[in-house]
Amino acid sequence: MSKRDYYEILGVARTADEAELKSAFRKLAMKWHPDRNPGNEEAEVRFKELNEAYQTLSDPQKRGAYDRFGHAAFEQGGGMGGFSNDFGSSMSDIFEDLFGEMTGRGRRQQAGGRERGSDLRYNLEISLEDAYRGKAATITIPVAISCEACSGSGAKSGSKPKPCATCGGHGRVRASQGFFSVERTCPHCQGRGETIDNPCSNCGGSGRSTRERTLSVNVPSGVEDGTRIRLAGEGEGGLRGGPPGDLYIFLSIKAHSVFQRDGADLYCRVPISMVTAALGGEIRMPTLSGDEKVVTIPEGTQTGKQFRLRGQGMPILRSRDVGDLYLQAVVETPQKLTSRQKELLREFAGHSSSETQPESDNFFSKIKEFFSNAS
Repeated sequence: MSKRDYYEILGVARTADEAELKSAFRKLAMKWHPDRNPGNEEAEVRFKELNEAYQTLSDPQKRGAYDRFGHAAFEQGGGMGGFSNDFGSSMSDIFEDLFGEMTGRGRRQQAGGRERGSDLRYNLEISLEDAYRGKAATITIPVAISCEACSGSGAKSGSKPKPCATCGGHGRVRASQGFFSVERTCPHCQGRGETIDNPCSNCGGSGRSTRERTLSVNVPSGVEDGTRIRLAGEGEGGLRGGPPGDLYIFLSIKAHSVFQRDGADLYCRVPISMVTAALGGEIRMPTLSGDEKVVTIPEGTQTGKQFRLRGQGMPILRSRDVGDLYLQAVVETPQKLTSRQKELLREFAGHSSSETQPESDNFFSKIKEFFSNAS
């Protein structure tokens, strides 16, 4: 069976440069690696093809010979039996990325076992007034910080971590799989490259201890529900003296008893007496700014009528603009009327006309017309 073209195997043009070859190999190696395809014989064959193709094309001399003579250049013991040391070195970063992504570790760990601390989340609930004006909030959170007793090393005072005997301090060990070899995280030191014979009694060798920390959070005006505030370096302390993570404050805004928010605008349902709605008048409306606005209600105002107060809504974050406040009139029907009030209403009803109740008369006229046509 004839061998496939190396450029075809990697899916690149014959003019591809070193970066394109490396990118193509990494992408396909992650797809066909045996660890991701257990028991899949096709994946094993594909992965061997990829390694063979990349080994040849990543070497300028071998690539030149292949471009001139094809596969014949490496027949008769031409050197395709396995990885050379140079090839293993040039591919170490590729396999580090590959296995880091597969195990979820990536390149987070640093030399000497130092590892960045985790990011933390804190949920902070504020009022709509706080979101309007801004607020300096104080929070207290339990966090893991660098152990003071061992300065984050994890080793007892007077001792030091030692290089791991299994991996020689590299944090990774090489294992053979068929005709190629790969690197994995050292199982003895879990990739730290160090071991501790005398762990710190205060932190148990982790290099961290838990304490409560009080922080000040500046909540700017105009924040919306779900706004995230990042406090760099205020997260969990790193292992073995590694850098700390970040703290993320997630804001939620309490429901307000009067106003409803939609972006930068505020909405409010305002009950208006039947008399005010009919004859007109004025109402006084407090705002989040602390001012009181006088709103004129015209004669004949109906339920649903909106009144707009410009610039009385929410401030827009990182802007000088401000939203508006919308008042929606809700005409209130009187209840528990006295005999005299009922008498006056009946008298009013007796004198009502299409001019006093245009919508009602228009609606029932349409109803009457509909049934007349139906019959």
